[in-house]
Amino acid sequence: MFEGIWMFPLLGAVAGVLAGLLGVGGGLVLVGALAWLLPLYGIPKEAAMHAALASSLASIVLTAASSAYAHHGRGSVLWPTVKWMVPGLLLGGWLGSGIAVKLDDQVLRWVVAGYCLLAAAQLLFGKTRVGADGVMTPPPTGLPMIAAGAGIGAVSAVVGIGGGSMTVPLLVWRGIAPVRAVGTSSACGVAIGLASAVGYALHAPAGALPEYSVGYVYLPAAIGVAVASVLSAPYGMRLAHRISGLALKRVFALFLVTVAVTLLV
Repeated sequence: MFEGIWMFPLLGAVAGVLAGLLGVGGGLVLVGALAWLLPLYGIPKEAAMHAALASSLASIVLTAASSAYAHHGRGSVLWPTVKWMVPGLLLGGWLGSGIAVKLDDQVLRWVVAGYCLLAAAQLLFGKTRVGADGVMTPPPTGLPMIAAGAGIGAVSAVVGIGGGSMTVPLLVWRGIAPVRAVGTSSACGVAIGLASAVGYALHAPAGALPEYSVGYVYLPAAIGVAVASVLSAPYGMRLAHRISGLALKRVFALFLVTVAVTLLV
């Protein structure tokens, strides 16, 4: 069963570097790769997509917690905003995983592939809001943030991500400096990953996956990816300071399109 298990830490290392480079997007890489890899480890093909989503989200808990801790040390986490968003994120993650479990494998592939293409288009053609840096905007709070959290949590659970590609633009649009938006998004990612992974574990039918699994969460993949991604993310952050941001966006957009095509083919 564990022959060739080294592939999961290797995948986690790649995802960690990519997450460190771009701040968001590691989950999409994981889902695409795991959907292809897991059948090689005895996961039924009809359950591979569900297992990829669940295992990716479970690994994100540790990765996001590590990132949030680092950002907190630099004062980049807006905890008042996190406190208001967490109830919605937990509810959305739980409900989203319940919906995803009921979807057919092929439908999930189309949903995730479509999200990859949208994210790629945003990276290539989206405009960055300027003027937030250096402006002390009050942390967004209140019922709108709970509602936003519910939507972000639900979508993240269905496509297997930590929500950064939605949370960061939302906070920047609300006038928050990008670095604080990323730090706050990391803290939110812990709630998304936790609620979604628990949902995939408890909503799954009995015997959905072979041994070493909890519901749809394949533990060797989740643990191997999480540990390696936490260790490798700092290297990605170092590379980010040496490579042009525009070049990074273009490369990652191309990678997302490749993931989408791979999932559909």
